[in-house]
Amino acid sequence: MTFKSTKERKRFFRFAVVGISGTIVDFSVYNLLIIHLLFNPTLASVLSFSLAVFNNFIWNRLWTYPESKESSFLKQIIQFSLVSLIGLSIRILLFFLIEKPFTSLARLLIPDKFILHPEIIGYNLTLASAIIVVLFWNFFANRFWTYNEVH
Repeated sequence: MTFKSTKERKRFFRFAVVGISGTIVDFSVYNLLIIHLLFNPTLASVLSFSLAVFNNFIWNRLWTYPESKESSFLKQIIQFSLVSLIGLSIRILLFFLIEKPFTSLARLLIPDKFILHPEIIGYNLTLASAIIVVLFWNFFANRFWTYNEVH
């Protein structure tokens, strides 16, 4: 894969746009679950991630890599899901490792009367950090494995 070709740069752009839509799904569901339904933040992260993965798979198959529709749907969704499960493992581990420091830092820096509670900001910073790391894993693993037949 090279970014020298216009076609590959276009795919990367589309992959990024799909990623942004997945991030919107992810953050929206995550915040709905932790703020309104009072879910545990880690469980909420797993559920929101799962919905975002499904969103991303469909859009990547249809829009980013439309040529991949000739490949087996089942094979692709299994590969995409395996890459995503590894990404989820990375995300959970990172979330576990950095959630307390990020929420503690938010409590120190943000007043309790701020529009959003410092803990919510800390959770979202934790989630954003984990998403950025997992984004790189997902992009490269899917490009070279799930969509490797697309030239």
